Amino acid sequence: MLEKILLAPYYLTLKLRHVFYDHGWCKSYPCEVPTICIGNIAAGGTGKTPHTEMLLKTLLQSDEWAFSNIAVLSRGHKRTSRGFQQVERDGSASFYGDEPVQIKNKFPSVTVAVDRSRVQGCDFLCHPEKLSTSKKARKCRNKELPPADIVVLDDAFQYRALRSYFNIVLVDYNRPVDKDRLLPFGRLRDLPQRLHQADIIIVTKCPVYLEDQERAEWVKTMGIVEFDPETCQGVDKRGKRLTILFTSINYCPLQRVFEEGDTRYIYSQKLVLFSGIAKDTPLRRYLSDTYKIVKHFTFSDHHKYSAMDISRIHAASRAFPTAVVATTEKDSQRLRDYEKIPGSLKERLFQVPIEVAFLSEREKAVFEKQLMDALRVFHSAQQ
Repeated sequence: MLEKILLAPYYLTLKLRHVFYDHGWCKSYPCEVPTICIGNIAAGGTGKTPHTEMLLKTLLQSDEWAFSNIAVLSRGHKRTSRGFQQVERDGSASFYGDEPVQIKNKFPSVTVAVDRSRVQGCDFLCHPEKLSTSKKARKCRNKELPPADIVVLDDAFQYRALRSYFNIVLVDYNRPVDKDRLLPFGRLRDLPQRLHQADIIIVTKCPVYLEDQERAEWVKTMGIVEFDPETCQGVDKRGKRLTILFTSINYCPLQRVFEEGDTRYIYSQKLVLFSGIAKDTPLRRYLSDTYKIVKHFTFSDHHKYSAMDISRIHAASRAFPTAVVATTEKDSQRLRDYEKIPGSLKERLFQVPIEVAFLSEREKAVFEKQLMDALRVFHSAQQ
């Protein structure tokens, strides 16, 4: 009861905010090109970055979008730069944010930009010539970019000032919304009923195999019934049909972080692990199948590594001279900003890339069809 009383102001604030936007009392601006938002209603840990990468692969492999100018727009969490910035390949994670740099390095043909104002960012991406005349873009380092044909919005589901055309919302399989609570008592940063505003709901971090009955039972936790595993759709209390898909995380073979990396260490039996992500338990379990984890360091999400942090990790590597040192792909972007990493540590430092996959080919086909159909409808309406 006390918890409900304490959360009441936050709940009412969220409720009123959405009412104002839903009724048009607060202005919401559309973008002139199709925008695809990948977001969540929880505070991190649902896998937005690997799902953004999966979406980019889908677009780049499609007949309709393979030769288009695809852009990704992110806020750039904890970056030191201001305003609109186009992310450069091998750029600084501290300047742009670790996730935008990771995406740019993986997809060099895609324009990746950061801007706290998604409305302004979309405008600059659609009209890059404004970067040379707008005072708001005077600090932008690289103003040369092609006009975007489509914009992927990273973590913009709560950004109501921009009206996304297609919303993909992620939910962690291990944290059903009916068992979670609003911040600070839980991890929800938005109301659970906002899930029903999604075009596609993706349940992430699932076991690699789920029975159809298990899927239907899990979907009920979101207030969705009559789930059909063939169409991947269910019905909410208002009678709206919603598409719900399930994905799992696949860990890829270790890759060296620096050119000096000695791949012979991959075959070691011992491993020193460190990470600065929301939750590294699945990664630790995956690595423990192959290695004995002799030292484990955990840091806060998006942690900026200091000289003391590097010193502790280096000391652990010296204490176990044959062990490989591993971290996440996201952490490796921030490590590259630190210029004084000892050479002996660089030789043993490896990252564990991840990718997401639908639990079935049927779900993958449903995702691609619904996405492409929506984009075709957008362009038909513009003609």
